[in-house]
Amino acid sequence: MKHRDAALDGIRAFAALGVWLLHVGSDTGVMYGEGMFAWLMSRLGIAVPIFFLLSGLLLYRPWAKAAIEGTEPPRPLRYLWRRVLRVMPVYWIVTALALWAWSTLDWRGWLNRMLLLQNYFREEKAPDGLYQMWTLPIEMSFYLLLPVIAWLLGRCARGDDPAVRLLTGIAVLPVISVVNVVVARLYDLPQLSDWLPYNLVFFACGMAMAVLSVMIGHSRLVETLTPQLLVLAALLYVVLSTELAGPRTLTLPTLSQSMWRVTLESAVAVLVVAPFALAAGPGSVRHRVVGNPVMAYLGRISYSFFLWHAPVITLQHKITGAPPFTGDFPSVAVVSFVVTTLLSIATYHLVEATTLRLARHRSTPARPAPARARPPVTPAP
Repeated sequence: MKHRDAALDGIRAFAALGVWLLHVGSDTGVMYGEGMFAWLMSRLGIAVPIFFLLSGLLLYRPWAKAAIEGTEPPRPLRYLWRRVLRVMPVYWIVTALALWAWSTLDWRGWLNRMLLLQNYFREEKAPDGLYQMWTLPIEMSFYLLLPVIAWLLGRCARGDDPAVRLLTGIAVLPVISVVNVVVARLYDLPQLSDWLPYNLVFFACGMAMAVLSVMIGHSRLVETLTPQLLVLAALLYVVLSTELAGPRTLTLPTLSQSMWRVTLESAVAVLVVAPFALAAGPGSVRHRVVGNPVMAYLGRISYSFFLWHAPVITLQHKITGAPPFTGDFPSVAVVSFVVTTLLSIATYHLVEATTLRLARHRSTPARPAPARARPPVTPAP
């Protein structure tokens, strides 16, 4: 698809694989073993900040371009309609199947799940096979608020140096996250971590990157520094994998650990995405490394992969009868990857691609009829 960025699709694929590997390691108990490998695996949740950053980058970029270059901004209703068609149909299919198979929720619980309200009306325990879905209400909240945020930033950008004004406005969003982290830990409100304000810092990093991409386009300097940036990201990921960023279990981190974790996750996400969002065009290292056809295709089906992998792993455990946090890691990984990939291919082509074509068809304005040529006017004698 010519309108997609193959390199960023590749990054999305790596993030989806990271979430899958995290849950394979968690469900088989490997993640809770001793040693650095277990700690490194436990921080593969860094994929979620990367997803959030990509959303901020890709969705805000048309508004940033409009504010800086004076182009036409997206129409909010059309944008929201496309977001709903992009996210909800496959989500409804996977969620309904998992709830039908394993859940004891009443109609209110079903309604909360189907409307992405589960983060606000919390259940005692997430239904089997749906423990990964906590990120989607945060994404949807950002989708709904983005037109408002973009409008406010657009007003701030009026005048000289609109890009600088946009970056200054975006800098307010991480402050909101910091305040929420402090409130969540000081007042023992862990549910705040599942709400948008707590996670705004990740979206803000993507929005700032969108502004930079409009300002500088593709940078040869960033391409030159790509190896160093990725090495730095790996080193910071190692630091993130220590107790400095909190425990591996569901035990709540301290305020200091939470601040370190949010800071390190933001830094790693930026360092991973920036070389591929801001580096030079086709033929650069970003396309050779992550923009190849295989990774780009996995990136296109990554949303379905994200939705399906947890139900597939849950079904494996129920079939084998393995107790929680046990199981054979290699067999669970291989079977879940193959089955999830096949399901993802099916739902991407049958549901996602179909609904997106519908959205494009409905949002494409009709072409005006060509004007008829006027007959030549005979000059007056």
